[in-house]
Amino acid sequence: MPSTEREPRCVRDATALFRAAVRRVQADRLLAPLAADDWARRAPEAYDRVQVVGMGKAAMAMAGQLEAQGSGWEAEGLVIVPEGYPESYPDRLPPPERIAVETGGHPLPSADGVRAARRLRAQAEAATDGELLLVLVSGGGTALATLPAEGLDRADLRTTYHQLQTAGVPIGSMNAVRKHLTALGGGQLARIAAPADVAGLVVSDVVGNDLATVASGPTVPDPTTYADAVRALYRADLWHDIPEAVRTHLTEGADGRHPDTPTAEAACFDTAQTTLIGTNEIALEAARTAAEDRGYEVRSVSPGVTGEARSVGKRHGHRLRDADVDRPTCWLWGGEPTVTVTGDGTGGRNQEVALSAAQVLDGDPRDVVFLSGGTDGIDGPTDAAGAWGTPATARQAREAGHDPETHLDRNDSYPVFEALGQLLRPGPTHTNVMDVHVGLVRPDG
Repeated sequence: MPSTEREPRCVRDATALFRAAVRRVQADRLLAPLAADDWARRAPEAYDRVQVVGMGKAAMAMAGQLEAQGSGWEAEGLVIVPEGYPESYPDRLPPPERIAVETGGHPLPSADGVRAARRLRAQAEAATDGELLLVLVSGGGTALATLPAEGLDRADLRTTYHQLQTAGVPIGSMNAVRKHLTALGGGQLARIAAPADVAGLVVSDVVGNDLATVASGPTVPDPTTYADAVRALYRADLWHDIPEAVRTHLTEGADGRHPDTPTAEAACFDTAQTTLIGTNEIALEAARTAAEDRGYEVRSVSPGVTGEARSVGKRHGHRLRDADVDRPTCWLWGGEPTVTVTGDGTGGRNQEVALSAAQVLDGDPRDVVFLSGGTDGIDGPTDAAGAWGTPATARQAREAGHDPETHLDRNDSYPVFEALGQLLRPGPTHTNVMDVHVGLVRPDG
């Protein structure tokens, strides 16, 4: 049962800061300040035709906003978003009307997603000189718009993607593999669309905002090769766990028997440009402003957090526990920790970060909270974006029969926070700029 103890002021404030961060990176806030000539080589109305394609958790909202603010030009096309996203679309955002919305599987590709990706490729292939292909790119796009390379099928890719994810492989290495198993990533969409102009608009869900990594970089040059993909699988000790067809395809590619993804010298990039419009840093700055408005001293804002989720949570917990404060104080972190799955439980990286931090905070006499949430509203295969922990969380969990350490060992943080009523459940947010971690300390309770 949820705790009946008084909800601390810090919990309410931390939740408000998270909401402010997510709101700032919604499509309307990101796109409204931009003029078309900020992201296209020439005014969209100067093209014979404008086509829109997109993939990722923000694609539907981006398409709707572009339609709403388009002036003197109209576009048709399609975007691919996760299953359930059309049904969860926020009322306050303009929905796309001319641009079709298709759904696909995430984090593993589905049959519907493959069919939609095939339609997306056909639209890019039909683009000609004098036309513009506008590509809306955001996190989740790799799985959603998966189109297996020749000789591979969806089952091969599902198995490989699952192995990469459960092994905690960093996103850059993961996408080096996935780009070389599919037909759209690694700049291949730009190559397909040439000689049409290509304009990419990107909402980043990767540390460092590497455009070649977000959704596997469909509109930008690829710095990785088939050989890099092979090395990534060997480094992760996964080479012999993936399907034989995948090993064969990558080996043949490394031997030069398949064309590699296009590099910066490829002619297709002469008529392509890609613009970064949304980042984790933007979300953190919104949270900073919200914290200061609520009277907190913001001691640090730290993007780029990576590492094993349990270790990240412990570091954050110690930072809060060891802090000497004489006024309400805030710490903000952003990034994307990873989880090496060794157990059979239910949870996600944000819930593991929060539970680890709660163990360190156990018994602190001050009003303290640590909140960790995914800005996409989803944390692992759960209905939560994350969770929060306080100095009472570990004790309350033990009293409810949930030993935090045992649950962490089983990758089973969700039941702990569900029992305590400490899950963060905003639902799908239709954006994705990784995670936001909020730490608050109020010395006077």
